[in-house]
Amino acid sequence: MADAAVEFLLENLKQLLLHHAHLIKDAKKQVVELENDLRLFKGFLKDSTKQRNKDEKLREVVRQIRDVVYEAEDIIDASVTQAAEVKSKGYFHKAFRTPTKLLNIAEKVDSVRQKINSIYGDKTRLDFANLRLEQGEPEQNEVPEVKEVNVVGFEDESKKLIGYLMEETQQLDVISIIGMPGLGKTTLAGKIFRDPAILYEFPTRIWVYVSQEFTKRDIFLTILKELTTRLTDDIKSKSDQELAKLVATHLETAKFLLIMDDVWTPEDWDKLRNAFPKSNKRGKVMITSRQLEVGRHVNHCRDPHMLRFLNLEESWELLRWEVFGKLEFPSDLEAEGTLIAERCGGLPLAIVVIGGILVKKFSALGDISVMRKSWRKVSEKFTTYLHDDRERRMEKIISLSYEKLPYYLRECFLYVGLFPEDFEIPAWKLIRMWIAEGLIQQKDGISLEETAEITEAGIDREGFFQEFKKSDDGGFQPPIPQEIKYRRLCIHSNVSDFLSARPAPYGPNVRSFVCFSRDQIPSQTDNISSISAGFKLLRVLDVKPIKCTRLPSNMYHLLHLRYIAVSLDSNVLPTAFSKLWNIQTLIVDTSSRVLEIRADILNMMQLRHFKTNASATLPKTGKSSKGGERIQTLGTISPESCTKEVFDRARNLKKLGVRGRLALLLEDKDASFDNFEKLDNLEKLKLINDVFPISNSEGHLRRLPPAYTFPAKLRSLTLSETCLDWSHMSILGSLEKLEVLKLKDKAFMGETWKATDGGFRQLEVLYIGRTNLTIWLAAHHHFPRIKHLELDNCENLQRIPIGLADIPSFQKLDLYRCKYAAASAKKINDAKIKQREQSPTTLAFKLSIFPPGE
Repeated sequence: MADAAVEFLLENLKQLLLHHAHLIKDAKKQVVELENDLRLFKGFLKDSTKQRNKDEKLREVVRQIRDVVYEAEDIIDASVTQAAEVKSKGYFHKAFRTPTKLLNIAEKVDSVRQKINSIYGDKTRLDFANLRLEQGEPEQNEVPEVKEVNVVGFEDESKKLIGYLMEETQQLDVISIIGMPGLGKTTLAGKIFRDPAILYEFPTRIWVYVSQEFTKRDIFLTILKELTTRLTDDIKSKSDQELAKLVATHLETAKFLLIMDDVWTPEDWDKLRNAFPKSNKRGKVMITSRQLEVGRHVNHCRDPHMLRFLNLEESWELLRWEVFGKLEFPSDLEAEGTLIAERCGGLPLAIVVIGGILVKKFSALGDISVMRKSWRKVSEKFTTYLHDDRERRMEKIISLSYEKLPYYLRECFLYVGLFPEDFEIPAWKLIRMWIAEGLIQQKDGISLEETAEITEAGIDREGFFQEFKKSDDGGFQPPIPQEIKYRRLCIHSNVSDFLSARPAPYGPNVRSFVCFSRDQIPSQTDNISSISAGFKLLRVLDVKPIKCTRLPSNMYHLLHLRYIAVSLDSNVLPTAFSKLWNIQTLIVDTSSRVLEIRADILNMMQLRHFKTNASATLPKTGKSSKGGERIQTLGTISPESCTKEVFDRARNLKKLGVRGRLALLLEDKDASFDNFEKLDNLEKLKLINDVFPISNSEGHLRRLPPAYTFPAKLRSLTLSETCLDWSHMSILGSLEKLEVLKLKDKAFMGETWKATDGGFRQLEVLYIGRTNLTIWLAAHHHFPRIKHLELDNCENLQRIPIGLADIPSFQKLDLYRCKYAAASAKKINDAKIKQREQSPTTLAFKLSIFPPGE
């Protein structure tokens, strides 16, 4: 966490000194010196990443660095806010509960610098000058137990993988098992390793545990130990390169199976691969890994085997084995047991852990009614009991993944703890929050969004985030005053009670305030005002569950906001939003079909993403306006706002949504489809034909614009309520880069669609929503790259073209309420199964039909 905090504060200080130095004019010298101190911290933190996992002194210093950096950050931001709002002294007094005199920023920055110097200067804690951050010897990793009992749910998986091992190949064959931690990769590999058919087929079988930290020497010696009678001193004295040659010599003609458990990166494989003779077509190597890229790297000719989750029946079976040692069980426990198994989410390790806890804590209770009550308690407080594991198995697995992350991504991992348990996190939302909090740093040639999209994050709730829940006595646990300690605050329920509490909520250091209530909350202006007053340094504010009739004026004093999501019971976005000059992401939901944007959002210099569910009308652009070039998302705006002036300023748009009377764009006016041609970077376009109050049939589009007016880089196109004739599909088919086409409710209407040759050369995903289409005529060459076809409420469609079964890339077909087309879908599925039987390299095909009986 200290790493990301230092990086973010350095970037903030840089921007402050470059663009807003007048706000700290009395302390510019001290701020520059603070920046220099922080750069020393940055270097130390980067160099010490690996060592601090093993050294308590280093960890303590890192904690001190984090605390002092947060203090510096709060001082700078509070001073900037005060300087910018110096005319609102009454407001400032309420917000910070300090005297109205200006904060002495120079004095406070000096105080922080003294703390920094004390960290550097106290050699009893750590001698920075003589600190040697060597890599040292790799830690001895604990080899996981390869369990021989209670292997449930892997029969189909092991049969398939054993089949791969029995295949004849022209060179060394490498087979990979890929899956998330705790899914049972090692258990499955162990089951295969001990299978009688494998014992017979492979006289030489070797198991090597690779892990995250290993040496080539240790791996080669482990293999040689199985291949020779003993490891002589001569063998042990050889170099890594000589050991690799010796292994290769022993394996050159042998019929062997080598299992390499827990390979972390493609580079790890590359370090070892020279020891495995590629020409030995009798040899087999099986690896397990968490990373899909590893599986793809080790064998380009065979797809990685993705290990599936257990289904509910298998989960309940495994739980019975773990608790009772047999399948028989007291029938009174079936309901609670099934619920516990379901809560494990198909993850075998979670089932094993919770099964062990059930045995240790509740197996000796005797009375079945008491045991049933205890099991019910476990099902209700599942997460709490899952962590009550003395062996800390789940924690160890998560810890390994966490420690593998680069230092600058670790807080991204932790930030996910802000979301409620079992909450489906929208990737778009999470990425924008990361950026707003400063957890993603700019890299040359790559946008912040692109950098964020390649990060991996998981859930970790080790005390940095605070979740408030209402207790039985009506209070909050922990008590409300304690939110003063935390930097991120999420409220999952009882939002109104929290905001109306007295004394009012107050968190001078809180940077993220997020509500996750499932219900819409009517709000008084005073309640929203209490957020702005009590949490003055917010960067992230997501209060979408709270329906606001009017936004309080003090919300526009939240100058550090970078991400804001609000719900308005209004059709106007006030001019005052322009005051929030740090905003990067602005999300506005409204109960109105239209939204008048009075704020000059195109002139908000940091704005990157604007989203609303209404048809937003943008203000007229002024000639002196210079903003807009950072905007990547505009959605949804009105057709009248699709002008040359708007697109000239927002010329770097990647995502655009337009909602309203789309026929206006076909008229020769300022707002025209012709202007879309200017959007050279646009990749995603959504067009919603909203002609309320007239009917869609009356206001339908009579044609599409010519293909050349669509942006050249367009990859995804969504149409809704346009009521176009299927003959216009040829225009969309000629869009050269189009990969995703979503035809939502009544996008195209008409009983017959006859596909034309030469189109949709790159199309991978096709969605067709509610339509009266009856006959669809097409062959495999009309959609040569299709991967996924989804049909939703196409109730008149008689059949899906059977020729689609001949498309090699076609992997997934989903039908929802398409009763007549279901029979043809099953025929396509049968054809795909037959193709896979004839050629194992054929991609797997998945068919989904709802309702199942159709």
